[in-house]
Amino acid sequence: MRFAKIIGLVGVLGLLAAPAPAQAAPETSPYAPTMLVLDASGSMLAPDPGGGTKMDAAKSAVRAFGDTAPEQAQVGLSVYGTGTGSTDAEKDAGCRDVSVLRAPETIDRPALTTAVDGIIPRGYTPIGTALRTAAAELPTEGPRSIVLVSDGLDTCAPPDPCEVARELGGNGAEIVVHAIGFGVDDPSRVQLTCIAETTGGTYTDAADGTALEQVLPRVSRAALRDYASEGDRVEGTASYQDAPVLAAGQYLDTIGQQQRRHYAVDIPEGATAYFAGTVSFPRGENNPRSNNVLQQRVFGAEGRDCNAFEFEQATRSTDGVALTVAKEWKGATEASDTDGCKGGGRYYFTLEWSSVADGAPESLPLELNVTIEPGVTDPGPAADPAPVGFVEPSGPSTPVTGGGSLNVATELGGSGSYTDTLQRGEFVFYKVKVDWGQGLAYRVRYLETPGRGIEHVSSIDTTLYTPYRKELDREFGVYTGTATALPTNEPALATPEVRYRNRESSTPDVAAVAMAGWYYIAVKLAPARDDAVAGPVPVELDLTVTGTPEPGPTFRATAPEPADEGRTDATTSAEPAGDSTVLVTALAIAAFVFAVGGTAAIVVLRKRGHRRHH
Repeated sequence: MRFAKIIGLVGVLGLLAAPAPAQAAPETSPYAPTMLVLDASGSMLAPDPGGGTKMDAAKSAVRAFGDTAPEQAQVGLSVYGTGTGSTDAEKDAGCRDVSVLRAPETIDRPALTTAVDGIIPRGYTPIGTALRTAAAELPTEGPRSIVLVSDGLDTCAPPDPCEVARELGGNGAEIVVHAIGFGVDDPSRVQLTCIAETTGGTYTDAADGTALEQVLPRVSRAALRDYASEGDRVEGTASYQDAPVLAAGQYLDTIGQQQRRHYAVDIPEGATAYFAGTVSFPRGENNPRSNNVLQQRVFGAEGRDCNAFEFEQATRSTDGVALTVAKEWKGATEASDTDGCKGGGRYYFTLEWSSVADGAPESLPLELNVTIEPGVTDPGPAADPAPVGFVEPSGPSTPVTGGGSLNVATELGGSGSYTDTLQRGEFVFYKVKVDWGQGLAYRVRYLETPGRGIEHVSSIDTTLYTPYRKELDREFGVYTGTATALPTNEPALATPEVRYRNRESSTPDVAAVAMAGWYYIAVKLAPARDDAVAGPVPVELDLTVTGTPEPGPTFRATAPEPADEGRTDATTSAEPAGDSTVLVTALAIAAFVFAVGGTAAIVVLRKRGHRRHH
């Protein structure tokens, strides 16, 4: 069985029935700043097939996006065509008629609604000038996006919109334009497609207002996709003595170059603890040697070294990869000893950004995940090691927009086919609910695109994770513009049926599938070779969830209190804001993101739990 041919700790356990902690906003937005550019030319007064005018439908679509955009999203709004009429005498002024209604700041939904409600369409269609104006509102560095909605051709060139798009997408500008054609004719469609594809963006047709209301939020959310750090604020310490005590939950700290951070966890007798840290590196100049290492150690009473060490290394971190190191700690399940590394009590977990690439940021947000798993009184049915079968989906595909991290993974509603569009350099995430007695199988198809040649080559991969974020399987390959599927040599990646007693198996790929809940699928499309501007790629994710749900294990009603013998207390320097109560009758999920790289080859070291990702 090929499932989980590479096994290691790159994830974190979801909380066993602990309510999700309140999430603290990071200091800066994790989303790409985005400008919505809305056509308000005179043609938008035309009737929409669904009723009202095309402008009415466009306003409704913008409101729908505003209602669903992430709270930390940085979204601006500009329009063209509102300041003049469309007579010949007004053309000169009309072709300069672009208004910025909202700067790309943290989204203010009421203000966005008010701005869009006040739009009155009247004049010309200066698309090229509108793109330049929107770009000037965006930051000068980092990923940035423009979402353009137009119902026709530019009526003001020069500047030619495609030439402006080349300015925006060239010379490392990193501005991607996504264009939506709202009931357009063929010449308009050609122009809008040129604008999008020149910058590496997407073009989408919306035949009427109903379609636009579905398409605009999806395209806009895709433009915003980026890694989102989340968690209750906490501050790790330089020594274990004053380390903050973390209950089960998700936390957010910062870590500097070659800095060591200590955290304490009280682990009840007989319980298993899971501790993980995640950092996400910003996208930057293509550098295949941008290597970074995050390592973790475990210490017991009075800071005794428990000889438990993990490290993860990410190469090509300038692709915007996330790097996670995680440790499963079973010391509390064993009889107490004099060394302080067995039995219930207080343990100390350290994280260190130990190896730093040239040009790396001085510090990074650091996500922490802590899970305490009690024992069971009845483990439930016996393990079944056979992987479930894959069934070709039937019926139409469902459009979805994958999340920018596992914190915001998009839910897939069970068996079927799902479609998305990936930009070069994106890593997107989905989640699938799998109950006790069920299993999943899936494949990812990267569909054909017009671009060919070495400048269109990108590495691709997909990774499957359990609810506690442990990597189960990973497939990788190279996309050249022709249709490609992962896995390449088998129908699908597949799990056995989920049972608690799977963890008793001597086969690692069976033992890992021992918890019901959300299973996560990650799909990657790396930047094109030498950071060339290459078009987006449509993908299809075909999914089978099979098996009849069955009763799961019976967890202990309460977890025993930590033993005090031989333990030293740590001073709590920061108390988490979330509920720390560990319940045992449900499964809630704490979030994290996985380590992915930008090369076609993946090298994995598995020595005493160590792995390295490319």
